[in-house]
Amino acid sequence: MPAHAPLTLSAPCKINLFLHIIGRRPDGYHLLQTLFQLLDFGDELSFLAVDASAQRVSLSCDNHLLLNDDNLILKAARLLQQHHPKVPGVHIHLRKRTPMGAGLGGGSSDAATALHGLNIFWKLGLSSSELAALGLALGADIPLFVHGHTAWAEGIGEHLTPLPHWDAPWLLVLKPPVHVSTATIFRTNELTRNTPPSTLHDFAAQRFRNDCEAVVCALYPAVAEALKWLRQSGHAFLTGTGACVVQPCVSATEAHQRLQQAPCAGFVAKARNRSRLLDEIQGLNAIQR
Repeated sequence: MPAHAPLTLSAPCKINLFLHIIGRRPDGYHLLQTLFQLLDFGDELSFLAVDASAQRVSLSCDNHLLLNDDNLILKAARLLQQHHPKVPGVHIHLRKRTPMGAGLGGGSSDAATALHGLNIFWKLGLSSSELAALGLALGADIPLFVHGHTAWAEGIGEHLTPLPHWDAPWLLVLKPPVHVSTATIFRTNELTRNTPPSTLHDFAAQRFRNDCEAVVCALYPAVAEALKWLRQSGHAFLTGTGACVVQPCVSATEAHQRLQQAPCAGFVAKARNRSRLLDEIQGLNAIQR
């Protein structure tokens, strides 16, 4: 890759096919069981060289609300710089497509792509396991996106078992006009925190739910209405702590037809068991050999 050429990588989002809260750690973190499935939809990050002597990471975005020091992209970059302080300056542009406060992991995916992208851009040679370990310090979902596989997850979401052959349908994803705070949901007294631990075999038998659904629907009636509308025509579920609700479809055509009739905004996506980001990195490595 020439020094002046921008590097552009995908930051795909995810859904939770279920979410059980089975306990709580002494530090307050909730212990989970979930099945993360990646989507062929998400954000995009571009990395561009700037003054090499500046040793500074700057960020731009088509959504100005994300341009602050709490952005996980900047936090990921600074974390890498703590371990590799002599890297050259870089500018990152974020093209934001994943809705915020939606339960789709957009910020965590952006951070994971930033780690991968800067690892390539700065030629650090870090493995995915090393990047995932760094990312975990910033957020429990980040290792999922670093490793880039649909996975059964436990712990606080960081213990991952890849499921490369899981079913990958077309999905209709609706985003009611609300922003759901994960912290608010996990602080709510009414949240179920004692679901018995399960197995993947149990999930195949459809004995699963999202423990956050009742709380989210009570606090955000628009989510309840969108879920009710989807369930008139079949199975539908809340992803993560919300606000997005999801319905599997037999085809892209069916999903788009349903979206045209939907009571709120949304998008159609294909589920994937391997992240598009991994394919892009593999392609870059092949070119550089």
